[in-house]
Amino acid sequence: MGVLLGALGALVLSLPAAAQVKPFPANFRTQEIPTEGGASIHTRSGGKGPAVVLIHGFGDTGDMWAPLAADLARDHTVVVPDLRGMGLSSHPVDGYDKRTQAADIRAVLTHLGIDRAAIVGHDIGNMVSYAYAARYPDKTEVLVVMDAPVPGIPPWDDLVRNPLLWHFSFGGPDAERLVAGRERIYLDRFWNEFAGDPSKIDEATRVHYAKLYARPGAMRSAFAQFRSFPKDAEDNKTSIATKLTMPVLAIGGEKSFGATEAVVMRNAATNVTEVVIPNAGHWLMEEQPAATTRAIRTFLDLQRPALAPREP
Repeated sequence: MGVLLGALGALVLSLPAAAQVKPFPANFRTQEIPTEGGASIHTRSGGKGPAVVLIHGFGDTGDMWAPLAADLARDHTVVVPDLRGMGLSSHPVDGYDKRTQAADIRAVLTHLGIDRAAIVGHDIGNMVSYAYAARYPDKTEVLVVMDAPVPGIPPWDDLVRNPLLWHFSFGGPDAERLVAGRERIYLDRFWNEFAGDPSKIDEATRVHYAKLYARPGAMRSAFAQFRSFPKDAEDNKTSIATKLTMPVLAIGGEKSFGATEAVVMRNAATNVTEVVIPNAGHWLMEEQPAATTRAIRTFLDLQRPALAPREP
């Protein structure tokens, strides 16, 4: 473990950062994949090798992962969904609890003919990723979670009292009316307050995501992601009775969750590696894409024997 921590720590020292929405590699395929839960999941996939799923959070869509996807696709099969109700996925009336969305991810992988995969999440993607690993431990090679709490997993009850997280309880028809036509104003609050350096989320990035969140039904669905947290917490309080045993990488931004990400995951898993990305707030892929990409790739490479494709 000491060697692993040392290798990861050396690779996440200050590296050049870039900020704008990057395109996925030209050979990535895009498709709409139906699920039994009534959603159609917009999915990008490409590359060849052990499978890796990249799951986004609020304020982003799967587009956030393009730099990491391009790097990993050199020797991995990379799958990048938009969560139900977000990005270009459909907007079902319900099903925004993270256990149901874990089933969405399982449906995507089954459709693509993928049995086992490494699961990587950020923000709400953390919550879906944990739910997936807890629901499908035999299908989860490794788990990577990035800079967000997980409902019900300590110190959740303390974290949700932070005034910065008032939006966890914000939603409903009146909230939708307040935000309608003002999506950019609402999103700027998150990009500005949760960034280590708000300038790293540049104007082109903000315009890109604001347009996606202004699509019909998008903010209703986004609020539903947060309003499901009480159910998620109850589900996860049951799940943590059986700790995850696959390798887990917990990444926090130095100016955001930092080492707390690993504190959370050590309450839910037995094999947790901690990495803190220097000079980064919450928006790790926008603020420090190179350092974040290298941390994840290093972790996956060190687990490579376990990730090698199995003989039929």
